[in-house]
Order: sequence, then structure tokens, then C-alpha cells
Amino acid sequence: MSTPLQSWLRDHPEVRTIRVAASDLNGQPRGKRVPARFADKVLTGGTRFPMSVLNLDIWGKDIEDSPLVFETGDRDGMLLPTERGFVPMPWLDAPTAMLPIWMFHEDGTPFAGDPRHALNAVITRYRDRGLTPVVAVELEFFLIDDSTHTLQVPICPNSGKRRSAAETMSIRALDAFDAFFTDLYEACEVMDIPADTAISESGMGQFEINLMHSDDALKAADDAWLFKTMIKGLARRHGFAASFMAKPYEDYSGSGMHAHFSVLDDAGRNVFDNGGPEGTDTLRHAIAGCLNAMHDSTLIFAPHQNSYARLVPEAHAPSGLCWAYENRTAAIRVPSGAPAARRIEHRSAGGDVNPYLALAAILGAALMGIEDAQDPPPPITGNAYALDLPHMPSDWSTAIDAFEQSSVLPRFLAPELIQNFALTKRQERRGMAKLSPEEQTEIYLDTV
Repeated sequence: MSTPLQSWLRDHPEVRTIRVAASDLNGQPRGKRVPARFADKVLTGGTRFPMSVLNLDIWGKDIEDSPLVFETGDRDGMLLPTERGFVPMPWLDAPTAMLPIWMFHEDGTPFAGDPRHALNAVITRYRDRGLTPVVAVELEFFLIDDSTHTLQVPICPNSGKRRSAAETMSIRALDAFDAFFTDLYEACEVMDIPADTAISESGMGQFEINLMHSDDALKAADDAWLFKTMIKGLARRHGFAASFMAKPYEDYSGSGMHAHFSVLDDAGRNVFDNGGPEGTDTLRHAIAGCLNAMHDSTLIFAPHQNSYARLVPEAHAPSGLCWAYENRTAAIRVPSGAPAARRIEHRSAGGDVNPYLALAAILGAALMGIEDAQDPPPPITGNAYALDLPHMPSDWSTAIDAFEQSSVLPRFLAPELIQNFALTKRQERRGMAKLSPEEQTEIYLDTV
């Protein structure tokens, strides 16, 4: 009797090759290309590659002092298909499908250095308390002509002109790239990525797409990871780049990944909803947890050298540790709307994050606050940039130190993952220090 994965391939004879891919700590897909006719072994028994592959730096190199490399003989992990199943890859010329996978030890226990397992461990803790997080993300990105050394907005396919200006909420800007966005939504449809509203953002050539909420936080992270992979490939087919780089242009706002979440109890009730605009004590406890962990989590929300160019005052990227009702200058925003939809918007993460790690840090911190019944400071009013607030680290080195030395993060992240990520970022920091800003941009433009 065939498995569902085998049946899928049999029903799609046009697919001649597959990609088996897992997310590394930087969110880069790592894996193998396999001819479809030889895929049975992968589909039924998984595949293998070194555990160190999920802990490579941004250039794809081994981490020199990683315990995963020579210390353990560069041991293999077992990679098994996730519950996602096959996902078409419509940005490639030949019909191809990706099979998302994640890593386990030989005895079947999860590999703690796998970012998908990090998120799954947090979700399991919610489930053990009879709780279910409901998650949605908003992803900002730039369309960029990088064919010369100077980054520019792509030439409009309709007019043949290049409009080098920010166009916030502009329908004209969306229509100028209608062919691209039409292909993007068609790709999301066949990949089961719930892409909703698209808007033109405040940066030059910048757009945002909302992914619909899901009561499966792993799927929400999968959707964001697959979306980033897809849109970068699809843009190249249209003759330009799509980049989630935090700050490609010095004079324009950077790109974020805003995460919205609420929490349901085992009866399906939103535990943040008290019938009014202020929300429940549980809402405030979750906010407190997010704020108390945000400083030490900055390396996850701002993982690259370029990330810190985004975290500057009055650039639509909140860095002050505060919360507010319906206020986008705050790091934590409680949006207005129907009480049944009361939720938290976490606004600190850049578009260059690993979605699995970002959601693990956000949901893990919120659960910590709920478990401890932590109380947040009073909500702010007005412009957060004008207030005297504690802040996230403003540079990469400080963020690495805070992450590595944190007493808070081990409550919801595995020590092995914390060590691996810190080692990775220290190696990248040394490498980036040798490069010019232009060389750094060239690395980040396609990778993050």
C-alpha cells in the first residue's frame, strides 16, 4: 500500500525531480535534489545529512568552533518529512516539488538545533496547558533592480519607467507590477500559502503581504518560510530581486515581519478577550512576558549586521521596550477591533528573520509571562520614540552577548540552539567586519 507522499508523486507524473529541504538557523533551505523515480527511500525512510548543515553561516560555511563538526565527527542526522507534504515550486522552469523535512537523532528524538523543532517545543508547552496560539504574520519586502552596483526600483513593465519614490498604500505601485503579483498569488494558491492583502509600503519599491491567521503555529511558520523562498525565486523570473533584507536603502524605512497572535483555551475561547477593548489579565501577562524577553531575544529579531540599520528612531521600527493600544510606535501593539479578535501584534522582528525562531521567541516569551502571571508596565500613549524607555540592543555585538548570556531564554529555547546560534553570529560578525557595506549588501540581498 502506497503512502500519501507516494500517491502524490504518482498523481503528478509531470514532476520529475524533487527537493528535500530543511531550514537552517538563518532560514536558508538546505537539502538535496532527488529524481522523482528514486524518491521512495526518502519518502518512506527519510534522508541523512550532517547535523552541522542546519548550523552554517550566511555564506554556507561550517562554524569553526561548533561542537557539531569535528568534535562529533560531523555526525549525520536523520531528516524526515514534515506533515506539510509536497509543495509545488512554480518559480522553476521544470515541474518540481519541495518536500519540507526536519532533523532527528538516530533514536528518533528531535534535534534541538533545528529551528522548526524549537517552535514545535513551544507549541507543545501551550498544548500541555490546554492552550492553542493562533498566529498570523505580515511580511514586508523590497523589489529591487540589482543589475548594477547601485540598488534601484525595477523598471515598471507597463511604462518602461523607473519611479524612485516611496508610495505608501499606492494602487498605482501595485498595478505597475501586476504581472508579478498575479503570479505571486497563483503560486501561493498552489503552495497552500494563505496570502491575503497586498499593499505598497513606505520604502522605495517596498510592499507588504499579509498571511492569514492559523491555529497551527507550525503551519504559519512554514507558510512564512515557504513564502520567502518562493517570492525570491519568482522575482528572478520577472527580471529583478525580491529581498527581505532589513534595510537595503539608508534613506527609507526597513522591512519587518510583524506577528499577530491570540491564544485559545480548550473550549475555543480567546483568553485575551474580556468583552471590552482593554483585554484580560492573561493578555497583559503575555505582553509582560514578551517585553521581559525582548532585550535578550534581539538577536533572533535582528540577526544580521544590516538588521541594526533598521532599529533607529522614527523609522517605523520600534526598538523601545513598551506596549500600547492601537499605537504603531510601540514594540507591542494591541490592535483595536472586535473583542473576540483581541490579539497582540509583536512589531520588533525584521523581515530578515528565521520565521521559526521568531515565532518560537515570541510565543515562548508570551507563555512565560502567562505562567508567571507577570505584570507589564502601564501602556504608553503618544510617540514612543520621544519617551525615555529601555531599548533593545542597538548593535550586533551587544545583541549576541545578551542572547548568549540570557537567563530568560533557556526557559523556552534549548541550550544547544542558543549556543549554536551565538557561535554562528560571532563567526558572521567576524566575516562581515572584513567587508565593505556594498559587499555586505550583496551577501544579504538574496540570502535573508
